[in-house]
Amino acid sequence: MNYTIRKLRHPDDYVAVAPLLNLIWSEPTTAEQLREDEDKIPPGQLHYDEEGKLMGWDRPKWVVEDELGQVIAYAMAWRAPWTEAGTLSHNLVVKPELRGIGVGRALYATLLEWALEVKASRLTDNIWESDERSIAFAERHGYVKERLAFESVLDLGSYVFDDKLNASIDEVERSGISFVTLAEEPSEENERKLHELYKVTHFDIPGYSGDFPWFEEWRKWSLDQPGFRPEWIHIAKDGDRYVGVVTLLHNEQTQAMYHDYTGVLPEYRGRRIALALKLLGIRSALASGAPYMKTHNDSMNGPMLRINRDLLGFRAEPGNYKMVREL
Repeated sequence: MNYTIRKLRHPDDYVAVAPLLNLIWSEPTTAEQLREDEDKIPPGQLHYDEEGKLMGWDRPKWVVEDELGQVIAYAMAWRAPWTEAGTLSHNLVVKPELRGIGVGRALYATLLEWALEVKASRLTDNIWESDERSIAFAERHGYVKERLAFESVLDLGSYVFDDKLNASIDEVERSGISFVTLAEEPSEENERKLHELYKVTHFDIPGYSGDFPWFEEWRKWSLDQPGFRPEWIHIAKDGDRYVGVVTLLHNEQTQAMYHDYTGVLPEYRGRRIALALKLLGIRSALASGAPYMKTHNDSMNGPMLRINRDLLGFRAEPGNYKMVREL
């Protein structure tokens, strides 16, 4: 077939791109959401550190058009200012009925050419562990599996609280920890405390690399994103100190909740604070009428997997392999 690879036209192409991304993303997106996300990002500004490794940020995007002008494939490479030096992440997706005829190879060649041009030293992509065809494509192009992030789903329609588990909230409170939501403590000072909590706990996530966003960028991608409400951020406090957090996001299309983040300061772990926070999050999801809650955990994060799967009843779903190619 005849096809053309070109740069994405912002925002016109997002109507065609959103359905493609919904083939590979865990929760659906929309053209409007893609446009809003892109509008938050200033023009790319790449540079290099003292070792010559790629730094800065950029998000080039390409589409493939068939002879009728229909978008049949999409690719994006990106890095943020806090991404590990040298690394580029990317997505690449082709309409299922048009795979195997060379469109993906040609589009990947375009992406790779750009990556080499900007002197990236590492490429990463996330692929469903059940998508054997895409994994094989990646491996043919020099990628290896680095780690696996499990997806877990909690069916809220049939969820029943376990009284023994539910008592964990009271037990934690009796130990001197109090629970609030961000809606109950709205201020920039408290948002900065929350940012610091995220920053400290993020580096303990298995597989996390790079730096962490400064406050303004973190706020843009955490508190200002679609689906956020301050009453869905549950915070554990020791006095005035923020020591733990659970954050939920709502998806308008599915009406479901995504369990976006759980973090507890190292010195407060082992006291069931994370479990209590997760139970409070489940209460919020039930109150919102969400049909299910979804989350991801690294395969090496045993304590969190135990809470989600063994205690709370999340159902295991196919996860994502982080695929890596050294350039």
